[in-house]
Amino acid sequence: MKKLFKGTLFIVVILFTAWCVFAFFIKPSNDRDWVADNAILPHSVTNGDMMTIYNVRNNTYRSPIDFVPGYYDKTYNLAELNSVDFIVAPFNPPTAHTFVSFGFEDGSHVAISIEARREVGESYSVLKGMLRQFEMMYVVADEADVLKLRTNHRADGNVYLYPIKISQVKARALFVDMMNKANKLYQNPKFYNSITNNCTNALVQHVNNIAEKEAQIGFSWKYVLPAYSDKLAYDQGLINDTGEFKDLKLKYLITPKAKTCGDASDFSACIRQ
Repeated sequence: MKKLFKGTLFIVVILFTAWCVFAFFIKPSNDRDWVADNAILPHSVTNGDMMTIYNVRNNTYRSPIDFVPGYYDKTYNLAELNSVDFIVAPFNPPTAHTFVSFGFEDGSHVAISIEARREVGESYSVLKGMLRQFEMMYVVADEADVLKLRTNHRADGNVYLYPIKISQVKARALFVDMMNKANKLYQNPKFYNSITNNCTNALVQHVNNIAEKEAQIGFSWKYVLPAYSDKLAYDQGLINDTGEFKDLKLKYLITPKAKTCGDASDFSACIRQ
């Protein structure tokens, strides 16, 4: 029995090593048979204060897999960017999806979600995400798309939306930094990695890109296990509110509000009431 176990273990190690070597030689590409909600990459052009984003996603969902794809182009006035929200959507904790949403003086919001780009027939897998099986994409979307998908159509759990303490200058810098990366991926694809280049640690890198050295976020297990990343934001003093973390977590749970707001035309305003 002991010899059988050792033999099996040896075969598994050999196969895993061979797969890792094979994966190392795989090259990223933007030319694959993508699933419908990952098919179109966003990009932007900036002229002074005005940034035009092409392919803002605005899908209309009946279920997570049954939807009408939608995209539009929109010009945003960066001088009117006045808020940033951090969204945490846990699924099978300690895993979670995290992303940010930017608000403007006219009440509009646009979210940027860093995701693994899937091909037709693929489903997300943490292991596959470690082996260069997914390209990285920046989904730029309406909150009525990317938020409502998670609050109203998926059964993964609760979604939390935290207002972030940030100056207008830093908010603009963060938005521009993230869109610059989206533009780079539009031209030159890169691989997503479940551990080293995922939704949360890539977001941390963007925050550190625009932060003073003393305010940068150091390594923490709380973003390696992103279901705890809101606690890290709280510990860093990034949440624009006071009180105990457990109270803030309850306050900024938006799933019940989102279900009530449903198809309201002012969905973003409704979930923030």
